[in-house]
Amino acid sequence: MIGSLNGVVAAVGEDSALIEVGGVGYVVQAGARTLSRLSVGAQMRLFIDTHVREDAIKLYGFESEEERAWFAHLQTIPGVGAKVALGILDTLPPQALVDAIALQDKAAFARANGVGPKLAGRLAQELAAKQGPKGFVSLASAGAPRAANANGSGARAEAVSALVNLGIDQSSAARAVASAAKQFDADAPAPELIRAALKEVSR
Repeated sequence: MIGSLNGVVAAVGEDSALIEVGGVGYVVQAGARTLSRLSVGAQMRLFIDTHVREDAIKLYGFESEEERAWFAHLQTIPGVGAKVALGILDTLPPQALVDAIALQDKAAFARANGVGPKLAGRLAQELAAKQGPKGFVSLASAGAPRAANANGSGARAEAVSALVNLGIDQSSAARAVASAAKQFDADAPAPELIRAALKEVSR
């Protein structure tokens, strides 16, 4: 099972890239957002989700372990295959996805290619009821990307944790923090997020 590839970008296509590692070229499927950031001739590390079937082995590549973990997690929802999961991540990067789940924002999911109204509703409802994706906690050689977390990371995760410690249930805390975060132009520090989230809870 291939977990990551660290090599040279040999070519970039509409839905895949060719990554050369030690003289071997690997065809890696990827979303439009990831592909747009690849430059031919550049060194690149991609985190890989390997799909093995009777007739094919497909590699799906992501810039972060967090994205790879969400890609796998999205496919636990009935009706979501690899293509739809890539489309969702193109439209909703991990933090935006966390917010959409916390707010059960069907419209956000519906903006993704291949997601109709029924599937958008199922995604919003079922993902909110699940624990977040499970990924690697740390990968030191890759610059220690953050672990996948259903509540986001950093200040947002700290704010959710603070609200839960105050006796607010997990889903309500995540929803309040996601709503509060929209009030700030950039990522707000945890204390400000907590204050704004508490106001959301009290409404």
